[in-house]
Amino acid sequence: MAWNKNALIRYRTIDKCLQNRYRKWTLDDLVAACSEALAEYEGKASLVSKRTVQLDIQLMRGDKLGYHAPIVVVDKKYYTYADPDYSITDIPLTQTDMDVLTESVEMLRQFTKFSLFEELNGVLQKLEDRIYNASANRQPIIHIDRNEHLKGLEHLDVLYQAIVKKIVLRITYQSFTAPAPLTYNFHGYILKEYNNRWFLVGKREGMPGIRTLALDRMQKVEVDLSADYQLDDFDPDRYYKNTYGVTVLRDEDLIEIVLRVDRANAPYVLTKPFHRSQNLLETHADGSITISLYVHDNLEKERLLLGFAGAIEVLEPASLRTRLRKKYEQAYHMHGGGSHDGQKM
Repeated sequence: MAWNKNALIRYRTIDKCLQNRYRKWTLDDLVAACSEALAEYEGKASLVSKRTVQLDIQLMRGDKLGYHAPIVVVDKKYYTYADPDYSITDIPLTQTDMDVLTESVEMLRQFTKFSLFEELNGVLQKLEDRIYNASANRQPIIHIDRNEHLKGLEHLDVLYQAIVKKIVLRITYQSFTAPAPLTYNFHGYILKEYNNRWFLVGKREGMPGIRTLALDRMQKVEVDLSADYQLDDFDPDRYYKNTYGVTVLRDEDLIEIVLRVDRANAPYVLTKPFHRSQNLLETHADGSITISLYVHDNLEKERLLLGFAGAIEVLEPASLRTRLRKKYEQAYHMHGGGSHDGQKM
């Protein structure tokens, strides 16, 4: 259970105790009540220290949590509220609070179709009920693109938990080019999303280097508790430094690409660079620009450039220019281009 959730349970338990003025509450009583509340929630024994409850009381009294709880000590022994009607659950929300909560709920609501966020459904429903009772409903301001029908999303939970808890995965996987699926142990380091697809990045047991597995190609995902998790010195930022997309190649596969972007697309490319290595080389009189990139020569980079057909010219290297020209020609002929009767050439 997350630490902040434990803390919230303790705050609410202390609050509930202090509202009960038919009983005198010592520090030991509050400690026992908090321990019992956490044990009931977690389904196992959970002991809270006196120091923890003392810090909770101090935080509830202060303005850090916004409670300003009037907790006093009577006879140097018993804790109670100076205001008998006080409760941390009755603190009014400002309009700013309402706006932030409303927008936060609307943003989170858009993720609930993903298995990783399914447990939020009940919490969000309760939040919406409370918030919309106090403020007018409105359409979301922030809209996030998603596709809940993607294959493999059902694996997100177990993959995420395995990475967090450093557990070895047992994955049955079949790539698009493999004739049959393979099953092997995998040590996951990160989950990466690219172009509306999810990938697991880590090490395949017995194989060198970092591997990238697409979730939509995973046929079965289990855990192997008997295997030792191999913790590697993996830095995602350093690993993807010279890559556009998810396919990381060797250093010898790095190329410098020089592109000329037309006037209409120049502002887009300047305000949203293709890659962190993008460098503006020249601004031309007609409004077009020349830029350079230093990236791995992978398929994702080619698909990016193909998407700007007619707007970008590849100046260098000649090998990339030739490859893209051939793909444009293939696409042209696939749809009967250059044929008077509309048939393929």
